[in-house]
Amino acid sequence: MSWLLVFHVAITAAQDIQNVMVVEEVFQLLEEKHKVTFNYSSETVDGIRVKPIDPSMSFEEALQFIENQSALQFTVLDNSFVSVERINEFTICGYLKDRKTQESLVTATVEGRANATVTGPEGYFELIITDKNEEITLRYLGYETQRVIANTFTSSPCATLYLNQQSEDLDEVILTSYLVQGMSKLNNGALQIDFNTFTALPGLIETDVLQATQALPGIQSSNETVSNINIRGGTNDQNLVLWDDIKMYQTGHFFGLISAFNPQITQRVKVQKSGTSAEYTDGVSGSIRMETDTEVTKDFSLNAGVNLIDTNVLLDIPLGASSSLQIGGRKSLNDLVDTPTYTSYFERITQDTEVASNTGPVINTNRDFDFYDTSLRWLYKISDSDVLRVNFLYINNRLEFNENATLDGTLSSRESSVSQNSLGAGIYYQRKWNETFRTTFQLYETDYQLRAINANVLEEQRFLQENVVSESGLKVITDLATRTSQTLQLGYELIETKVTNLDDVDVPLFRNLIAEVVRTHSGFGQYMIQTANGRGTLVAGLRYNYLDKFNTSIFEPRLTYTQQLGSYWGIEVAGEYKHQITSQVVNFQNDFLGIEKRRWQLSNNTTIPILKSRQFSAGVNYDRKGWLFNLEGYYKNVSGITAQEQGFQNQYEFTKSIGEYDVIGADVLLRKRWTALSCWLSYSFMDNQYSFESLSPSTFPSNFDIPHSVTFGTTYVHRRLKLSGGINWRSGNPTTEPVVDNEIVDGDVNFGSPNNSRFADYLRVDASALYQVDLGNSSLEAGVSVWNVLNQRNIIGKFYRVRDGVLIENEQEALGLTPNAMVRFTL
Repeated sequence: MSWLLVFHVAITAAQDIQNVMVVEEVFQLLEEKHKVTFNYSSETVDGIRVKPIDPSMSFEEALQFIENQSALQFTVLDNSFVSVERINEFTICGYLKDRKTQESLVTATVEGRANATVTGPEGYFELIITDKNEEITLRYLGYETQRVIANTFTSSPCATLYLNQQSEDLDEVILTSYLVQGMSKLNNGALQIDFNTFTALPGLIETDVLQATQALPGIQSSNETVSNINIRGGTNDQNLVLWDDIKMYQTGHFFGLISAFNPQITQRVKVQKSGTSAEYTDGVSGSIRMETDTEVTKDFSLNAGVNLIDTNVLLDIPLGASSSLQIGGRKSLNDLVDTPTYTSYFERITQDTEVASNTGPVINTNRDFDFYDTSLRWLYKISDSDVLRVNFLYINNRLEFNENATLDGTLSSRESSVSQNSLGAGIYYQRKWNETFRTTFQLYETDYQLRAINANVLEEQRFLQENVVSESGLKVITDLATRTSQTLQLGYELIETKVTNLDDVDVPLFRNLIAEVVRTHSGFGQYMIQTANGRGTLVAGLRYNYLDKFNTSIFEPRLTYTQQLGSYWGIEVAGEYKHQITSQVVNFQNDFLGIEKRRWQLSNNTTIPILKSRQFSAGVNYDRKGWLFNLEGYYKNVSGITAQEQGFQNQYEFTKSIGEYDVIGADVLLRKRWTALSCWLSYSFMDNQYSFESLSPSTFPSNFDIPHSVTFGTTYVHRRLKLSGGINWRSGNPTTEPVVDNEIVDGDVNFGSPNNSRFADYLRVDASALYQVDLGNSSLEAGVSVWNVLNQRNIIGKFYRVRDGVLIENEQEALGLTPNAMVRFTL
């Protein structure tokens, strides 16, 4: 019914435009009727139109009627002269409610031409506007967006408006402002971040998609990079990462320190820890789904910004009434200037690598690093029933440097380099046949390449390494609303994945090329049932996968259930079985110059098994008067892992062994929200244990076992000002120490029990501030942030080497105090 609402609003708006008068004509009528004179300049009333005056109105009522529709203010002088002034800005107010339930909508977004606000208790809001004829946009997660004219709110002291719930989407919001405004929890257990209404997080001034997800309980990065996000103790390669349903095998710029996805073009992200929809496969640990805007743009907009790392731009271009094009781009700044932030990031990624320091007489010079990305999204609403979307994304990182040495009195120099890039493209088409039946068609191609040339200037040798992933996907989905509160989804998906690994040495001549392909055919079905009062939702699904190369069938049941208990309490249960045929391994710590050591590989169902996971979680939540309490316990088992996939830096660094890990944990969140202030405290407990039958001991803590993690954060938003601060504390990463007083045996490091000790506890304090300035039809936003305000020294990794009979210890540190600043212009 959403298209009927849009049609009704359009007709109503057209009628209102026809039934207005130039305000000077109204003044003439009042002057003749009431024998008064209006005193004003032509600039004061230029462009102002109002509805005709009811003849039955008194003079005072007529003036008030005009004021309610315009930016004009009247002062009556000596009962015969009326002074007319134009107000630069004034305040409107109102209440926002659910049309069906009449419940107040708290934290809904109310946006005008230059300012925006959110609704508070009872759905109340106040908004500063500059023109009573300007368009006001009302948005709330799970509801249809509505646009009204500002004078709607001035027809009464504080008007009440109503929003309709979205009827097409299965997912509905059950918890709003989960941490801050713009974060919500859906009835399928997913956590959603909507960057249209997102405020701020400590230490961030850009809406970095993957950095923002780490603020959620149960999600961390053991080495503080976005390319190593650990969802409830899993490895980063066990996460399904989708950008508009295109699978991505590369997620980070700066080799993992910042998100590879332009934050301006990404509207929302959904994080699923368990209970994934049967529509999706892969990602045995969790999934991160990024989405662009789904609405056709009516007006041209420009969003351009610069910070101490990069400069970025987004153009939103309408192409007629039913089509729009978004073009985004981002480029590193180091070509122009090396900022303190860039220097801190560069030192972080190159520490203890061949780029930072070389061996013997070799000296590195002319180090040059660059990254950029470009993205495109074309949206075409063919008709009220047909929508077409085309996506394109390209990501590139490149690092080059010269290795120099003097050989036989002659200076010799060779270039070494490492590059990492991804290309993704997708087509999405949806046909809505009627109010109960729709069909969706999706097609995507994604290509990833990691390439390094390591020049050994002393031995005049060149070592080439490549890791290439090429994947194509096709998906067809049908959704049928069998009843008002029940929906059946059926679909088919075909995925072909090819992975190539190359090692090529010129002296002595050696070449090893391994290329493998796996095709997966999948059929899936899912049924969603809502109770009559809408307070309970059950989603049950089953996915069947056939892997043709292995002649293997895999069945994967999925389940989520949410139920509101009374007005404030709710429960949620989720479970899933999943599989995965790709994983990342570390062959040697100096692979790809040590910058990006991990390479993708395909399962062969023997030495590299198919990854399989089982997850179950159950939780309870309480939400009342700004207070939110959420407790969720979970169990996860992932089998088929290999030792090389885990990135050991101890006695198992070169071991090839197959095992599994089990995680038992709990996530707790307590949040309190006032009108302008939000505070939260989260705690995560985890017991993450490996089991490798061929190793001794066979059971020991996982490399990603973080028993305790605590986060405290607060944000303050007042009109154009946003302030945020937070503290992150967690147990130190596990590590394996050499045996004391017997560190070296037979020329190798003599390690003790695996992961038998830990680094010092991790502690980080972050802060950020943003301020927006109104420039009429445009705005300017400036911000500053500080990562690790206390400059705390956090050790996140350590490895040992024996050199000339001496044990060498190499520690890897997280980022120290790292400032950043940003300026953004929006038109």
